[in-house]
Amino acid sequence: MSGKGYIVVVETDDLIRPLLERWLGEEGYSVVAPGQPAPARGELPCLVIANIADPGGADALIAGLRSAYRAPILALSARFRRGLGSSQQAARRLGVRRVLPKPFTRTELVLAVREALA
Repeated sequence: MSGKGYIVVVETDDLIRPLLERWLGEEGYSVVAPGQPAPARGELPCLVIANIADPGGADALIAGLRSAYRAPILALSARFRRGLGSSQQAARRLGVRRVLPKPFTRTELVLAVREALA
């Protein structure tokens, strides 16, 4: 297990998911997909990162993730707009800790993870 804990990554894109796993792994996190066991028995995730295809219809997905993992959620979507104000509004509307518009850089992902965990 990595020193910083583990993150559940809910991403269906076969190009983005391995990139997230690599970037997060290089930052010291273990990464698991939904339904995979925790790296250490009984350990809870420190964060859930979820791709939100349709922010307007994401309530059920977010509620399910919150119930299953009881961890802060960082939402990713190509439908989010850039800019601090719109990101904060989207996060409040969805009930998540932070949102990150796609596409994003490694630096932006790491910063968003840190902010979501703060």
